[in-house]
Amino acid sequence: MRVLLTGGGGYIGSVLVGHLLRKAHMVTVLDNLLYGVHGLYQYCAERSFDFVRGDVRDEGLMRSLIADKDIILPLAALVGMPACVRDPIYATTTNCEAIALMNRLRSREQRVIYPCTNSGYGTKTGDVYCTEETPLEPISIYGKTKVDAEKLLLDSPNAVSLRLATVFGVSPRMRLDLLVNDFTYRAVKDRFLVLYEKDFKRNYLHIEDVARAFCHVIENFEAMKGEAYNVGLDDANLSKEELALKIKEYVPELYIHAAEVASDPDKRNYIVSNTKIARHGFVATHSLDEGIQELLKGYRMMGREAHKNA
Repeated sequence: MRVLLTGGGGYIGSVLVGHLLRKAHMVTVLDNLLYGVHGLYQYCAERSFDFVRGDVRDEGLMRSLIADKDIILPLAALVGMPACVRDPIYATTTNCEAIALMNRLRSREQRVIYPCTNSGYGTKTGDVYCTEETPLEPISIYGKTKVDAEKLLLDSPNAVSLRLATVFGVSPRMRLDLLVNDFTYRAVKDRFLVLYEKDFKRNYLHIEDVARAFCHVIENFEAMKGEAYNVGLDDANLSKEELALKIKEYVPELYIHAAEVASDPDKRNYIVSNTKIARHGFVATHSLDEGIQELLKGYRMMGREAHKNA
C-alpha cells in the first residue's frame, strides 16, 4: 500500500512508521515537527520511506500528497486536554477541521484509519464496561474535537476509527504526560506519588500494540470498514491506585499517598470492552508489566533534566 501518515514524527507515529515499513508498505510522513525531530532519522535509509515537512491544514500540500495514496492514517493532532486548553484554535483547526479537509480531498475509494480516543466516553461510573454502542459524551475540547472528527469520517465511505486506550511505553518521541509513563517517571525520579481520585479507572494499551492494531486493520479493512473499535489491553482496566501499586512492585521504595488535592477536568473514569476488535482477530499482547520494565530502562537513559542541576 502507498500510505500517507500525518503526524508521523509523533509519539505513536514514529513507532508506527517502522511497523509499516516492515510490512513492505511505501510510507510518506507529513509532520510539522512541532516537537522536533526524534525518531525518523533511522528510517531515512529505507527506500520506501519519504518525509515532507508541512501542515495538515495546508490545502494545496494535502491535495498533492493525498492524490496517489491508497490509505491515509491521520495521526496529526494536538493531543491531550492540557495542550488543547492552552491553544483551542490550534486544537480545533488541526484535530477537526484538518480531518474535514482531508476527507473532502480524498476519493471515496481511498481508505482512512483514524486514531480516536476512548476518553470520548466521558465520565462514567467505572463499573460498567463501555462498548462501541455506549454514547459518546466527551467533556474536554480534546475529546470533543476527536469525537467530531470520528463522526465525520464514519459518515463517509471507507473509514475505520480506533478508539485507543491510554497509551504507554517507550517511543523515540517520548511523552511523559501519559498516565503510566508519568507515574513510572515520578516513581523513579521522585520516589513518591500523590494520587487524587485514586479509584478512577481507565484502560491502557502498549504503543507497540497500537502500531499492530493499525497494521491489522490495513490487512482486514474490507471486513472492518465503517465501524469504530475500542483498542485496549483486556487485563489493564485499572484504577489509579491499582496502577500505582503495580509500579511499586518494580520500585519498592515508592511512597503512595492518596489526597484529594485536585480533580481530572476530563473526568475520565471508565472501563472498556475490547471484545469487538477481538472478534476481528486482534488482541493486545504487550502487558503492563512489560511496559513498566521498559520504561524503567528508558528513564535511566534520560539523565539530568533541562534547567536542573541534579
